Amino acid sequence: MTAGVDLGTPQTQAIRSDEDVVRVRQLVRTVAVAVKLSLVDQTKLVTAASELARNTLVYGGGGTVEVATVDNGRRRGVRIVFADSGPGIADLDLALTDGYTTGGGLGLGLSGARRLVDEFDIRTGVGEGTTITVTKWSR
Repeated sequence: MTAGVDLGTPQTQAIRSDEDVVRVRQLVRTVAVAVKLSLVDQTKLVTAASELARNTLVYGGGGTVEVATVDNGRRRGVRIVFADSGPGIADLDLALTDGYTTGGGLGLGLSGARRLVDEFDIRTGVGEGTTITVTKWSR
């Protein structure tokens, strides 16, 4: 148990408001510290999680995040699954293009979030919502 987080149990958080996006950042930071990610890797993971949580809220209409520790026998890490039941992503290749945004903002976009983590998987379909799974491993 670290700062109220049971590392043996995946932690689920609803994403319905800006405050929830902040809670996701805090949860991810707590778990990243607990698995001893370096400060640089903590920052990368929290930044990616913030972008993906915001996308879940803005483009997916809200959803959930599950944060869990993982162990591959050599290293520990953090796996985060973002899921929404929104409209899905019509053109995934375009959405993953560097610099692409539909929001006119300065967000990292999916491509920026993908570069910040070690593993990135996205499942989406028009009318089927989107699920993004990211993992960051300790060095």
